[in-house]
Amino acid sequence: MSEEDLKGIGERLRSAMRPMEDAELRRDLWPAMLRRLDAQGSRLSWFDWVLLAGLGAAVVFFPAVVPALLYQF
Repeated sequence: MSEEDLKGIGERLRSAMRPMEDAELRRDLWPAMLRRLDAQGSRLSWFDWVLLAGLGAAVVFFPAVVPALLYQF
């Protein structure tokens, strides 16, 4: 490519991309994220309890599955 071709491509790219007017955030997002995480707490859904119960039942009824489960962790 010649120098003129590169200049033409550069001009077309500059005309296609509008300049960023406000690149800075208006506020810090991290404190809001911490408040949201504190408000949620650590709640377990019903599906989590079902999975825990199934895991407990598997360990009680099939003790040979314990090494396999430990291997996964």
